[in-house]
Amino acid sequence: MVWEERWHPLREEWVIVAAHRQSRPWQGETVAEQAVELPAYVADCYLCPGNVRASGVRNPHYVDTFVFENDFPCVAVDAPAVEPPPVGFYRNRAARGIARVVCYSPKHNVGLAELDQRAVERLLVVWQEQYRELGALAGVEHVLIFENKGEVVGVSNPHPHGQIYATNFVFKTIEQEVRASERYWRERGRGLFEEVIRAEQEDGRRIIYENEGAIVFIPYFARYAYETYVAPKRRCASVSDLRDGEVGDFAAALREILVRYDNLWRMPFPYVLVLHQAPTDGGDYRAFHFHIEIHPPLRQPHLLKYLAGPEIGGGNFLSDTAPEEKAAELRALSNVHYKRARS
Repeated sequence: MVWEERWHPLREEWVIVAAHRQSRPWQGETVAEQAVELPAYVADCYLCPGNVRASGVRNPHYVDTFVFENDFPCVAVDAPAVEPPPVGFYRNRAARGIARVVCYSPKHNVGLAELDQRAVERLLVVWQEQYRELGALAGVEHVLIFENKGEVVGVSNPHPHGQIYATNFVFKTIEQEVRASERYWRERGRGLFEEVIRAEQEDGRRIIYENEGAIVFIPYFARYAYETYVAPKRRCASVSDLRDGEVGDFAAALREILVRYDNLWRMPFPYVLVLHQAPTDGGDYRAFHFHIEIHPPLRQPHLLKYLAGPEIGGGNFLSDTAPEEKAAELRALSNVHYKRARS
């Protein structure tokens, strides 16, 4: 048995690694595998081409990536002023911003892992365009781009899609990473995330995939069993800073890990995928290193990583698996999607 604490330099917190807990007896709730084969088009899907959404707006017959304003946004440009003010020292304000949905494909049954290289590159370009457009708006301090995939993370519509929140505040995790990166730059004169990449390359055991411009790895300080980072090797503040050649390398790296995820248990692999990129409030973020973090909730085919006392109550993660072992599992898998391999 091994009890180890690993320092998470981006979040500036300790992660407890107790991999022997993975084999402990389990009598709790499990997650059923998604075995249903979805059709390419569903008549009552709000996201399929040509269908009418809940708002009454009809989707165009799109053939590529499709972006639209969220019909049920959590923030709005015209959010009314909040009245009356709260009692005592509490503060509040209107939740102003823009929320959008990004459909990856017109096909209801083709996830991000199943898109070809060109389609993933096109999605990256759309993300770049959205970051630039929304980030340039007055009052927008941060553009959060993410995908929630799978019922176990609360997705109500299986049509492959992601979301964008352009908000009047910077999300807390990004704020923390910005502070850690700037502090490291001031004290060491080096990029913090570049140090992470260098350490992963020197060790080598947790790297899943690497090409000239991008790298995929399970970080030394991973909190979830199959948590992976996808990053450009060159430090850039946001997805919009990727150069043409880097877009191709980054798309290849992203496809590589998503295909391996699905191949792991031959099922659509659930996750929360988030683009970690610099705020858009006009600050100097040269020390920040854009990357994608993917947090899968499953630690076994039907078993969730539950957040409990240490995580929710204490604020620090307890990992039941060793990052080195999980990286070896993912490296051993084919990079050809299992659906394509069996056809």
